Amino acid sequence: MPDITEILKRARPRETTVTLYLAGDEAAEVERLEKELAAVSDTWQPDSLSSKPPGEKLAKQIAAARERLKKSAADFRLRALGRLAWSDLVAAHPSKNRDQAWDPETFPQALLAKCCIEPTMKPEQVADLFEVLNEGQRIELCQAAYDVNAEATSVPFSVSASSILASLTDGK
Repeated sequence: MPDITEILKRARPRETTVTLYLAGDEAAEVERLEKELAAVSDTWQPDSLSSKPPGEKLAKQIAAARERLKKSAADFRLRALGRLAWSDLVAAHPSKNRDQAWDPETFPQALLAKCCIEPTMKPEQVADLFEVLNEGQRIELCQAAYDVNAEATSVPFSVSASSILASLTDGK
């Protein structure tokens, strides 16, 4: 029979990491170049055997802009709160609506500040961050903070890893 003392020694709060790309200008540059490439590719006709497609230069510019965008990546590591910390946080952000458990305006940012362990952030720093992130990025971070606290932990299945391993063993 398992010993609860040993189980408690192994137990760790759930964690997750969200990666955000912060160079919005580089994302726009990739989009602009992609549109330009699509327009050029649709209309280009070689005028000689030595003609190079104009898309080659654009493709290189896109690759460079994508690399700059990738370098702007920032990882936000989140860890689940314990039961009491969660309860205290919910109590600190009561909803004005009786049908909601917490205030949808203040709770998500407070939760993110409490859950984010890398980088650590104070609520006012979350507010500052939210001034430069777009709505999709804000939702992604807040949803991850909620999910790390609310979703059960299971062993995720990896199609990619399974495919690779199956190819190494001929599917056996």
